[in-house]
Amino acid sequence: MDLDTILPDVGEFGTYQQMVLYLVLLPGVLPCGFHAYNQIFMTASPEHWCRVPQLEGQNLTLQEARNLSIPLEEDGSHSKCLMYDRNYDDLRENFKENSTVSCSYGWDYDFSEYINTVVTEWDIVCDKTFYTTLALVLLGVGGLVGNYVFGYLQDSLGRRPSFFIYLLIQCAFGIATAFAQDFTTWLVLRVGVGFTVPAILGTPYVLSIELVGPEKRTLCTIMTNIAYSIGLVLLSGIVYLVRDWRQLALATSLPFLSFFFYWWVLPESPRWLLARGRFEEADEILKTMARVNGKVLPADYFVRLRRRQQVELHLQQKRQNSEERSYGLWDLLKTPNLRRKTLIITFIWFTNTSVYVGLSYYAPVLGGDEFLNFFLAGVVELPTYIFLWPAMDCWGRRWTLCLSMVIGGSACLATFLVQNDDLVTLSLYCVGKMGISSSYVVLPLMASELYPTVVRGLGMSFSSVVGMLGPTLIPLVNYLGAGMLVLPLMVMGALLVLGGIFSLMLPETLHQSLPNTLEDGEEFGKHWGCGDFCTCMPPKKMVKVAHISTNTESPLTSLLEHQVKNRDAAGNSFPPKEEMYMISVV
Repeated sequence: MDLDTILPDVGEFGTYQQMVLYLVLLPGVLPCGFHAYNQIFMTASPEHWCRVPQLEGQNLTLQEARNLSIPLEEDGSHSKCLMYDRNYDDLRENFKENSTVSCSYGWDYDFSEYINTVVTEWDIVCDKTFYTTLALVLLGVGGLVGNYVFGYLQDSLGRRPSFFIYLLIQCAFGIATAFAQDFTTWLVLRVGVGFTVPAILGTPYVLSIELVGPEKRTLCTIMTNIAYSIGLVLLSGIVYLVRDWRQLALATSLPFLSFFFYWWVLPESPRWLLARGRFEEADEILKTMARVNGKVLPADYFVRLRRRQQVELHLQQKRQNSEERSYGLWDLLKTPNLRRKTLIITFIWFTNTSVYVGLSYYAPVLGGDEFLNFFLAGVVELPTYIFLWPAMDCWGRRWTLCLSMVIGGSACLATFLVQNDDLVTLSLYCVGKMGISSSYVVLPLMASELYPTVVRGLGMSFSSVVGMLGPTLIPLVNYLGAGMLVLPLMVMGALLVLGGIFSLMLPETLHQSLPNTLEDGEEFGKHWGCGDFCTCMPPKKMVKVAHISTNTESPLTSLLEHQVKNRDAAGNSFPPKEEMYMISVV
C-alpha cells in the first residue's frame, strides 16, 4: 500500500513530523560527522625534530640547539628525521656536516598547537608517517563493512532498532578509544568506530523522507544536510578548544549517550511497516500522527483502511507476499531498468563519497591555520542550501545534481593553473567543497526516490558501501600528493565531472510517488530514453481519484484485478500512460 495516498488524511508535514524531524532526527545526524573527522585532529602531526639529550641544560636557545644538531633540507627548513652524527659531549670537536644519522634519541615536538596527539604520544613520524594514513584507510574499510551490514539490518529489523544498534557500537568504541594504551589498540578501536560511519546517518535520513509526503522530501533532505554541516562547524569548535586527543575522543562520544532517550520517542517508518505487511504497528503510528497533527478521521477510518489492505493483499498474494518475501542484492540487478539505475547511482555515490571525504580530509593540509581551514570547509556548505532549496523543486533532481558536480569538479581541476597561489587555491577549494556538498545533498534524495521501498535500505546501503571504497583510497591519494599540493584536487575534480555527466542518464523523480514494490521500481523511468537527456523534469502524473467499496465486485476492484494481471504478464506496476489511481475506501 502506498503511504502517499494515506498521508493527506493524517497529515503530510504536520506537528508530528516536524517534532520528530527537528527534535530527534536532525540531532541524530551529529554522531556521524563527529566520528568521521575527529580522527584527523587526533592524528595531527606537529612540527618535530630529533631529540638530542646532551644539548638539554646547555643554556642554548632552541634555534641554537637545532642549528648545532639538525641539518637543513633543500627548502631551508630543518630536517624532521635526521641529525648530525657528532660527539655532542664535546661540541668543540670538529665534525663533517654531511655526516647524518636517523634520530637516535626520539623526537622533540612543537606543542604550541596541540597538548598531545597520537603522533606525539607514540612517535608516529618519519618512517612511521604512513601509519596515520593507514588509520584513515582502515576507518573507511570499517565503514564499508558496516554499511553493508546496515542495509540488511535496516530492511529486516527496521529503521529504528538499526539506529540504536549503531549508536551503541559507536559510543562504546568511541569512549574506549580514549583509554587505548598503544597504537595497535587505538587502531582496532577506530576500526570499530568506522564500522558505524556513515551507516548511523542512514536512519535519520531515510526516516525523515519516509514520514512525509512527496512535496516535503526536498525540505527534509535540505534540513538533514544543514544539520550535518552544522555538525562539522561544531566539531571545528570542539577540536579548537580540546587539544588533547584523549579528551577529544571523550568530548565527541560521551554527549551522544543521551540519544538513547530517543528510544521512547523515535517512531518506526510506517512506510516500511506497510511494505513489510505489519499493518497493526503501522496503524498505531498513523493514529498517533493524525491525533498530533490535529486531523479528525472517521471513527471507522482504520477499519475501512484495513479492508482495503485485505482486498489488495488478496489480489496480489499470488504475485508477492511482503510478510514472507526476503530481498537481496540480486533483486536490484536482475531486471534491466532497475539494474541500470542501480549501477549509475552506485558510481555517482562512489564519486561523491570519495570527493566529499577527500576534500574534508584535505582541508587541514592546505596550509595556514588548520582549525580555520576545517571551519571554512564546514561553513562553505551552508550557503549551498540557499541555492539547492529552490533548484531541486524548479529544475528537478537531475540537473541540480549534474551542475553541482560539474561546477565543483571544474573548480578542483582549475587549481592546476594557479598552484603557486595559495589564496586562489584555497578559494577554488572552497568552490569545489560547495559543489560536492550540493551534490551530496541531492544524490541520497534522488536515490531514495528511485529505489523501491522494499529494498530502499538495501539499495542505498549497497550504493554507499561501494561509495565507501572511496574513503579507503582517497587518503592514499592525499598521501601521495604530499609533494604536489594540487594533485589530489585534480583527481577529485576529474571524478566529479565524470559523475555529473552520468547523472543525466537517470530519470527525473520530482513530483513522482515513491516506488514501493520491485515492479514499481522496474517500471519507474523504464521508457526514459536519449530524447529525455536534456529534459529538466517530467510533467506531474495524472491522478485519477476513485472510490472503492468493500464489495469485491465494485468497478475499481475489477480495475485492480486488471492491473495485477497486467503486472504479472508484463512486469508493469503503473496503469497505462503513467496514470496513478488514488484509492479511497467507502
